[in-house]
Amino acid sequence: MKQCWRWFGPDDQIRLGDLHQAGVEGIVTALHHIPPGYVWNREDIRTRRQTLEAAGFAWDVVESLPVSETIKTGGKDFSEDIQHYRTSLTNLAREGITTVCYNFMPILDWTRTVLREPQPHGGTAMRFSLLDFAVFDLFILRRPAATEDYDAALQEAARTRFKTMPDEERATLRQTIIAGLPGANDTWTLEDVKARLDTYRAITPDRLRSNLIDFLGEVATHAGQLGIRLCCHPDDPPFPLLGLPRVMSSTADYARVLDAVDMPSSGATFCTGSLGVAPGFDPVDFITRLGSKIHFAHLRNTQRLPGPDPERPDFFEAAHLDGDTDMVAVIRALLDEEKRRATAGRADSQIPMRPDHGQELLTDRERESAPGYPLIGRMRGLAELRGVIRALA
Repeated sequence: MKQCWRWFGPDDQIRLGDLHQAGVEGIVTALHHIPPGYVWNREDIRTRRQTLEAAGFAWDVVESLPVSETIKTGGKDFSEDIQHYRTSLTNLAREGITTVCYNFMPILDWTRTVLREPQPHGGTAMRFSLLDFAVFDLFILRRPAATEDYDAALQEAARTRFKTMPDEERATLRQTIIAGLPGANDTWTLEDVKARLDTYRAITPDRLRSNLIDFLGEVATHAGQLGIRLCCHPDDPPFPLLGLPRVMSSTADYARVLDAVDMPSSGATFCTGSLGVAPGFDPVDFITRLGSKIHFAHLRNTQRLPGPDPERPDFFEAAHLDGDTDMVAVIRALLDEEKRRATAGRADSQIPMRPDHGQELLTDRERESAPGYPLIGRMRGLAELRGVIRALA
């Protein structure tokens, strides 16, 4: 696997040149200053590529070329946004970039309720608490249908917690959820979220899945002609929030979509942390069934915690070799997939991967690093993953 690193562009506190010291081989990045639905022009793409190459790296994966809410809902400007997406793919291909990650999560991307929860070792980790999310949904956002999503006991616990929560803590929870994590498609206000929720009133899971398949039907053939591999990131967390549908939360979800658009240009971003939150998820089975369609891997670990709903578990971002996912078994299966590809003569026999969502350790606390993307925590993760790869290769 090619050992990559997510870099957020010129404003990233981590200097590109320093990443050679961490053994980084390639870069995952995006043009985060361009809003969803707009064209990525070739000049901006070239500037970013040249910046990476000047530091001794290639631009291995785009993460992400965001899919607009109009495309997700099948809105009236669907065709225009699709054309913009196709044009962006063309411009990326002309600059030699061939792997593009995206997601199809409605409104909110990667959702957490605590960004820096103290850990026993002295560092911090991100966490999701269903109780805290219920506090946000019921008493901060005040979504009219929220009471349908939580039983009476959880509603009462949320009410009690909200009443005893200081104003500052309420504000932090609100901002943590609506702002999303680094790389999210948009930064919303509370009113934005309410307005966007209205656009999903008639969107069932089947309808959202159909919209995803329609999107791929419009762009995957074009991507294939350009030599680009598209890879969809899973829902994070892999269960519904705010009454919104989720359609990429399990192996079965991926199989349905990738079977419907069965071409080499349509594939998966295999994120062990996102999918691994779901009780019973088997990552090796995912690789066995869909390994040929994995174009990119996020290797991270999550640990489920006791909570009010086992189907929507609380969890925190564990160290890369801890947590609920057997990372050694995952890496063994991915290396076997790479060997199969090499034997078959596939040009993409080496799968790009990156360590994801590290804990904040040591000097990370002083840096005020982006949540989930600290330097030391990810360096530890990459070193651990590299050791497993070296031992198994």
